Amino acid sequence: MSFQDKLTAIMQKPGQDPNAKDDAPWYLKYGGRIVGTFGGFISILVGAIGCLGIILFSVWSFLSGICMMLIGFLVIVVEAPCCCMFIEFVQKISNIADSRPYWNRAALYCGLPIIPLVMNLTITTFFACALIFCTGLIYGVMAIGKKGGDLADGGGLPTSYVSSPTGEQMPQQGDHHTTLMEDPDVWRPT
Repeated sequence: MSFQDKLTAIMQKPGQDPNAKDDAPWYLKYGGRIVGTFGGFISILVGAIGCLGIILFSVWSFLSGICMMLIGFLVIVVEAPCCCMFIEFVQKISNIADSRPYWNRAALYCGLPIIPLVMNLTITTFFACALIFCTGLIYGVMAIGKKGGDLADGGGLPTSYVSSPTGEQMPQQGDHHTTLMEDPDVWRPT
């Protein structure tokens, strides 16, 4: 049994299909879960410390701490439901999140950490929110996929937008992978 098989067996949920239906690399899947889980725990810890700011009559620090604790709990519920297995609704929320596309998680994880940063910008708040934001970036890369989307030619524009420098629509001729060396009119001596 290889290291990847052992890691897959450890990180697999009960009843999960061992053959994944998406084409995201395994290191991004597990990297996103590990960074998200670690970021969730750090966010809860920093949020609890931030809540102590109420002693110094800092309401924004207190609100930021509560917000960070809620965001950290949400990230742990979605990324590592095994950490909250004694709460009934956790598995249901995790299954709903797993059925959604990756860009939903990316948008959620990149948008939510901005709220505590606006409330109270400290180095600890920034670090905890940056971990959750990095998780969102990992899911964003997974959402983009291997080749950067499903464009027609993979070169940036669909083939219907190919035109000449004068603005005329150019007819499609042959394979778009033809190079100058394969074109006999270019290398034939005149």
